[in-house]
Amino acid sequence: MTDLSSIRLFATHPHDCSYLENRQATTLFVDPELKMDRSLYSKLSALGFRRSGEHLYRPRCQKCRACIATRVAAAHFKPNRSQRRCWKKNQDIEVRISEELNTALYYPLYERYIYQRHADGDMYPPSEEQFNSFLLSAWDVTRYVEFWLEDKLVGIAVMDQLESDLTAVYTFYDPDLPKRSLGVFAILWQIHHAAKENLNHVYLGYWIKECDKMNYKLSYRPAQLFIDNNWLTLN
Repeated sequence: MTDLSSIRLFATHPHDCSYLENRQATTLFVDPELKMDRSLYSKLSALGFRRSGEHLYRPRCQKCRACIATRVAAAHFKPNRSQRRCWKKNQDIEVRISEELNTALYYPLYERYIYQRHADGDMYPPSEEQFNSFLLSAWDVTRYVEFWLEDKLVGIAVMDQLESDLTAVYTFYDPDLPKRSLGVFAILWQIHHAAKENLNHVYLGYWIKECDKMNYKLSYRPAQLFIDNNWLTLN
């Protein structure tokens, strides 16, 4: 078992923040030479780390603490009215789970999603190389949740199954189906799946109060926020 206090962390140079204007960001990365497995990944997730490709990271900005790790207690989740409508509306979707990243099948949908929804983000312009490096992992924890409407693939939720939790890595979906709120449905499905599998939490990444695009994460209650090295619950 790795002693967490002995893990080496590497910091990036300050760079422009992707979420807040006129802010400089610094990111801590876990030593890429460290042998990673499900157990260690689980412990680091509980300390606010996230996965991108084969790297685990956590924001550590000198003058800012805006990025706050969030998670949902799966068994205690109570959907609001809008979430209940979304769940009901998408009951005609077939869900399949794959352990393989099917680039040939998934990438065209990802490319359309990035071009139409995130042309102003860090992942624009998309490429197959970027897609694979972002979503692949080598620790046998990643599952690709496929959402099918009849014979058409309309969404993918990439999730990592930890020892007693799930972490929602990334979701992309058909941008031409806005009325279905497929991003919301993907999170609801993962929370439902975690509860059914007796898993404790679903990690949703970082919430930033001043970033409107991140505010949706607090709509999944009870939400838990990682503040001052403690998980605090918002009912």
